[in-house]
Amino acid sequence: MESAIREAKPKAVHTVSETELDPRRFKALAVVCAAFFMTILDVAIVNVALPSIAVDLQFAQEDLQWVITAYAISFGGLLLLGGRAADLLGRRRVFIVGVVAFTAASLVCGLATSDTMLIAARVAQGIGAAIITPSALSIITTTFPEGKERNLALGVWGAIGGGGAAIGVLAGGILTESLGWEWIFYVNVPVGLIALALTPRFVRESRVDGLARSFDAAGAAAIASCLALLVYGISQAPNEGWASARTIVVLGLSAALLALFVAIESRVQAPLMPLRIFRLPSLAAANAVGALIGATIFANFFVLTLFVQQVLDYSALRTGVTFVATAGTAVVVAGVAQAMTTRVGVRPVLTVGLVLLGIGMLWYTRLPVDASFPGDLLPGYLIVGFAIPCAFIPVSIAALSGVGENDAGLASGLINTSQQIGAALGTAIVSSVFTTRIANALADNVPPAQALTDGFTLAFWPLLAMAAVALAVVIAAIRTAPTPEPVGAD
Repeated sequence: MESAIREAKPKAVHTVSETELDPRRFKALAVVCAAFFMTILDVAIVNVALPSIAVDLQFAQEDLQWVITAYAISFGGLLLLGGRAADLLGRRRVFIVGVVAFTAASLVCGLATSDTMLIAARVAQGIGAAIITPSALSIITTTFPEGKERNLALGVWGAIGGGGAAIGVLAGGILTESLGWEWIFYVNVPVGLIALALTPRFVRESRVDGLARSFDAAGAAAIASCLALLVYGISQAPNEGWASARTIVVLGLSAALLALFVAIESRVQAPLMPLRIFRLPSLAAANAVGALIGATIFANFFVLTLFVQQVLDYSALRTGVTFVATAGTAVVVAGVAQAMTTRVGVRPVLTVGLVLLGIGMLWYTRLPVDASFPGDLLPGYLIVGFAIPCAFIPVSIAALSGVGENDAGLASGLINTSQQIGAALGTAIVSSVFTTRIANALADNVPPAQALTDGFTLAFWPLLAMAAVALAVVIAAIRTAPTPEPVGAD
């Protein structure tokens, strides 16, 4: 199969060469990564503030999860569209539109006076994030040449993506207790305004020249609806039941829309997602691994946040401070992970990251009801802190390796979609596991603290399984040193 792929090489496409290096490229990297950091932060920052939000805006308990789910649905559902729009309309232009949308929506979130207003603003935030993230990553891909410099840039990106969830919990705790929950949203406004001021100065425009600009409306509608239904279905499954008629119908519709999308893309003249991109040998495997990594890491933070608050009775601030160990370790190790990936290739570093991630999940399965931070939590926090950059950085490099400039936004949208869908799926699975276990334990008259502990520790076993499956995919399908053969022209 691989030999057949190599025999049918596509036409050469424009890629960044050493003679075209933008002297402002590292300033551009700082700008786009700052905006990306806002979008990742908002996946996790809300968790510790939910109790305060529920009181102030009088949320019904069953509706509170929509503060998280509304963002996930619009974010995950529109990533592919955002990535392709960046390729066709101009990456800097689309990035600016996303920053404006996200910043304005963040302000409205902080000003919300009702549950409906906050949920609607969170949907708008997700739309902005779905525009920012793939356009920012495609800017990096087209600004830095494949090899050492791009790996360095993607190392920064991976550290932000992996550590953002931990930093989000920390920032959420500090802001909620010191200034109020509104500030978890207000903090995005100055960052967004700075990014808007600096983008025209440091980020150069790029787009695909000579590619048809007709809009694949049918494909866009099919994939956006497919992903939105998928995120909605898996987010609601813990409440509705995985075998409920509603869950089955929603997920079935999502699968049908995916099949329709593939059919449309194979026939339309200017597809939203040209299927030829999957001729890259490592692309599909990297996206599968990216989904499993996203599921494991984001669900891990979700469960740990509940454990330390509900079992150990930590305050929002103390909960956030505990995650400094993970976030700090991830930032420190990111440089080493990037350098090692450049030196020895993707597979060895990614293997180390996934093994460490599995060890971390196994460690958490033994958390006792009276867990102490130094003896029980800190070792796991440090192990996962090492694992995050060793997983996120090489998988990002693998997902973008060999991608031509024509498809930079598309490939960026794909890997980010995989991670966001994975995060939603992982959270839904662990929620279903611990909710069922806790309910059964309470029915058997187990003390509440022990019942919660039993449920939360059980939830780490499926995360361990996801890390193991990801490791198997890496060993079987991702080469040690991906060959940079651009695939980007019809």
